[in-house]
Amino acid sequence: MTAKQVAQELGVSQSMVSRAFTKEASISADMRQKVMAAAERLGYKPNAMARTLITRRSGIVGIVMGDLTNPFYPEVLEVLSKRLQQNNLQTLLFNVPTGQEVDDELPLLLQYQVDAVVITSATISSAMARSCAARGIPVLLFNRYVPGSGVHAVSCDNYEGGRTVTRYLIERGHRRLVYVAGKPETSTTMDRERGVNDLLAELGMKLWGREEVAEYTHEQGREAALRLLRGKRRLPDAIFFANDIMAIGGLDAIRGELGLRVPEDISVVGFDDIQMAGWPSHSLTTVRQPIGAMVEKTAQLLDLSAAGKLPKPRSHLIPGELVERSSCRNRRK
Repeated sequence: MTAKQVAQELGVSQSMVSRAFTKEASISADMRQKVMAAAERLGYKPNAMARTLITRRSGIVGIVMGDLTNPFYPEVLEVLSKRLQQNNLQTLLFNVPTGQEVDDELPLLLQYQVDAVVITSATISSAMARSCAARGIPVLLFNRYVPGSGVHAVSCDNYEGGRTVTRYLIERGHRRLVYVAGKPETSTTMDRERGVNDLLAELGMKLWGREEVAEYTHEQGREAALRLLRGKRRLPDAIFFANDIMAIGGLDAIRGELGLRVPEDISVVGFDDIQMAGWPSHSLTTVRQPIGAMVEKTAQLLDLSAAGKLPKPRSHLIPGELVERSSCRNRRK
């Protein structure tokens, strides 16, 4: 059964049948209902691959993720997929294995004739970005940016988030602050740490300590906490972890292995506000990343790209929100 046969059955044009199956097309609700009823009766289903050949658009957005073990990114994937479906777009998930570069894996994704690529928890070189642009495929970075890459980026304002956490801790009497950094090459951890250091410098202070981990994982957060605290005579009064899953690992080590109290002995802060952060067993003070607003901005940029109106690439930074729970104490009281 073809669209032409459905059109003949209804006595309408073939393009009318095609518009009925296109969400944003101009067609009356009554006519759409008649076409759908006829298609159901005749057993017709549109061929997406055939439509791709005609329109040169697949309606598929490739989503590249490099860290699905961090609960933050599955949440991003769910919100982003649902938002793109509202625009009649489907998603194709492409996971970059640990140790692999996006540049090495992206050509495989491009074989699927995607209309655009959204890269999260990973980065892309300016050379690969230019290669995609030459094919007419826009690339957007989500929760990352690469200066000079020529790619639009949508991210939380991580620099201001670092300043916000630092100000919050200082105002509550903390003076021995430690930052546990993530991968040194990522814009997220660099901006958060820069925000911490800049605010401390403005106050005539410095970080009391610093740790760095190779991966944003629970185990790496746990090990960082043990390195910082085990066998030490003088302890920090606050630890700011670069993300929530590391902070939760740190909480488990502090309470479960070292027998220290949070927040009475040490305050702990994370970043992201994953669902686990709000569990009573963790009750983690953190910075909530504005996933909804970031996804909406990404969808807007994809719309502009489809219309050929995408402006000059730049980074779009959206403020996060401090979420105060019980993992921090006010030392002034």
